[in-house]
Amino acid sequence: MTEADADARDAGLAAQYEAYPYPRRDPGEERRRLVVGSPSHVREIDYWVYGAARPRSRPLTALIAGGGTGDGTIMLAQQLAAAGRPGRVTYLDRSAAAGAIARARSEARGLANIDWYRGSLLDLPGSGLGPFDYIDCCGVLHHLADPEVGLAALISVLAPEGGLGVMVYAPYGRTGVGMLQEALRLLAPLEEAPAERLAVAKRVLRHLPESAWLRRNPFVGDHLEGGDAGIYDLLLNPRERSFTVPEFAAMLDRAGLRITALIEPMRYDPATWLPDPRLRALAEALDGVAKATFAEALTGNMGTHIAYAVRKEHPVTLPDPMDPAAIPVMREMPGAELAKHIRPDGTISFLFDGLRAVVPVPGLAAAILTLIDGRRSVAQIGAVLAGRGIGEAAFRRAWRASFAAFSGLNRVLLAAPE
Repeated sequence: MTEADADARDAGLAAQYEAYPYPRRDPGEERRRLVVGSPSHVREIDYWVYGAARPRSRPLTALIAGGGTGDGTIMLAQQLAAAGRPGRVTYLDRSAAAGAIARARSEARGLANIDWYRGSLLDLPGSGLGPFDYIDCCGVLHHLADPEVGLAALISVLAPEGGLGVMVYAPYGRTGVGMLQEALRLLAPLEEAPAERLAVAKRVLRHLPESAWLRRNPFVGDHLEGGDAGIYDLLLNPRERSFTVPEFAAMLDRAGLRITALIEPMRYDPATWLPDPRLRALAEALDGVAKATFAEALTGNMGTHIAYAVRKEHPVTLPDPMDPAAIPVMREMPGAELAKHIRPDGTISFLFDGLRAVVPVPGLAAAILTLIDGRRSVAQIGAVLAGRGIGEAAFRRAWRASFAAFSGLNRVLLAAPE
């Protein structure tokens, strides 16, 4: 790629996000709902980045690098504010149009814990910003000319014991996207205005042959149903690449980072998808990255990878869920509500981009879930059940299995201390 071509792609990216800020968001909807997801849910940060060891009373400084229209920024700032937790969220994006939408969303919520900056994450070294306890980089690295340079820029402002939440595109769940991008580069070249390129893309979508792989891919609906911004970002983005699990892990490793979790962990566990005991035993012998690589290749529907990572020199140990003083916490859905989804056969069903996983849970799982309120400790939950005639050994077996299942689904975590 020539320098002129790189400059043209950068200019095209800038023009895209000014014309079509992504994702499409209406600030008027803020009073009705909070967009919640991964990475950067505050309870995920507490658990997957800090091992439920960093006190909630300690101020959290967070950077949302490439904040777009504000999903990660608004979610984390709102969660901190609602919980009365100290800290500030720094929003960084080079799109004025996207920043205006994010600001309007913040104003609709009355949030006062956000600092706003317009610029590129590549300019972070020497910027005077940071250090940050946590950095979110969601959907940005895969659009850079050199993702590793971008990752290094992020790490330059990361606090020594901090961590990152990173999302990048994955190839298999995006089958057909690259093919149509290639076709559209011929009919809607980058040098044309964004509106003209989008008009051509829409016309092509209306006339896609039955054999086009994009027609057979049900995993990109969030983009195709996301209005003009979603279609443009999916099919006309001037530059992107996708990472398989080993490519993603290797990039983080070269940057001096260690993955603490791929979200959701159960999705990357071969045992989730292999009912055959012999196959499970073979897969169990693989190391962590190899297991995730196998699951990615086997399922074929992952369109993104989300990882939490910390510096290698600062290993994070996840807490022992069997510690009597540990306090379980629901990530989002109340425990009583989640318990309603346990079926009479002792299983609970989850969809991962259309692929259903049937997860066995112990008979006491529903009773345990209904007692998780973010205040009761494991010992206190056991004591309540003991009053109902449940022996300690039975409770501990059920709790161990329940936590393994629901933390693997990223639904039940352990709370950070006060």
